[in-house]
Amino acid sequence: MTDPHAPGAATGAGDRSRPRAVLPALCATQITSWGIVYYAFPVLNPQITADSGWSTGATMAAFSLALVVSGVAGIGVGRIIDRRGPRTVMTAGSVVGVLSLVIVALAPNLPVFFGGWLLGGFAMAATFYQPAFAALTRWWAPDHVRALTIVTLAGGLASTVFAPLTAVLAEQLSWRETYLVLAVVLAAVTIPAHAIVLRPPWPPATPSSASTDASPGAVARSRPFLLLAIAFTLSAFAMYAVVVTLVPLLLERGYTTAQAAWALGLGGAGQTLGRTLYAPLARRTGATVRTATLIALGALTTAALAVTPGPYGLVVAASIAAGAVRGNLTLLQATAITDRWGTRHYGRLSAILSAPAMTAAALAPFAAAALASVLGGYPELFGVLAGLAAASACVATATSVRGES
Repeated sequence: MTDPHAPGAATGAGDRSRPRAVLPALCATQITSWGIVYYAFPVLNPQITADSGWSTGATMAAFSLALVVSGVAGIGVGRIIDRRGPRTVMTAGSVVGVLSLVIVALAPNLPVFFGGWLLGGFAMAATFYQPAFAALTRWWAPDHVRALTIVTLAGGLASTVFAPLTAVLAEQLSWRETYLVLAVVLAAVTIPAHAIVLRPPWPPATPSSASTDASPGAVARSRPFLLLAIAFTLSAFAMYAVVVTLVPLLLERGYTTAQAAWALGLGGAGQTLGRTLYAPLARRTGATVRTATLIALGALTTAALAVTPGPYGLVVAASIAAGAVRGNLTLLQATAITDRWGTRHYGRLSAILSAPAMTAAALAPFAAAALASVLGGYPELFGVLAGLAAASACVATATSVRGES
């Protein structure tokens, strides 16, 4: 009988002991978790503010709090997954996610609404990409890039599936009833999938050519890690600021709301396209070159949006290109730890690396709007964001470590 804890079991490419049901299960739970816990909110928020009388700034602050909590809580989640595997954490996260949505739906006042999203942040930390990436990186190594690509392609469908579904529900129900229905869907899909499918034995980390003897604390204090965290944080701020301000940019240039929405939506399609290109890119480039190049391309596409007032087809093309870069950056961050420091402490190190970037993403909507006002318009804002991304690409050139893949 094959030892489930042998390095080849459940990990080697093509090994029959690999837990094959895990990948489709995580695809389903990522679509559902992202679609309900994350993407339903922007669809429902106008109805929430109109019905409750709470300001848009207040409700957005509650949602942003969840994103910040997710980044911080993810460090502890990663540590647990490194030691015990993903099943308990992700199942508990699904339960907490359902509870958070019920609290949000029934919130009689703004403090309770904030409390529901506070719990939602813990649910995000335990069910979104980071724990799924940690699970697939350990179970699928050394072929984890293919598995990560598949699950992010699935996750990219979350808004496509659940934004329209949420809108349809909201036409027939109140926002509170809609959230209760979505909580039932979240429970039905994610709790049994995480509890039943994530049962295979947790294998030891596979050997890596990178230096993996250092403790996670020593790695996190090292110069390459700190510089990588700075590069990803600056890049994440620029990237999410572009996403949330693309529609205002196009409206300022005279396009209709429908045209702006289509440009943004097609940029999302570009993300899916970009993710299909990452595996060939990873085979042909080293980690440091790949990191600096992709972040630099993000700066270039942002600059293109800043200086391209039209025609509309060219604006859409720039948005699709920017989306393709964003899709690659998701996978770049998912593989950054493995490429440099191996899989042994992947969950913890990946969470530490992503925490400041997630905080920057949470602050981006408010900061971008404020910067646009100070700078005198959205084209000027996009110019500054392009410069910020270019600076992060320069920082990324100094993130190499000995033995990186």
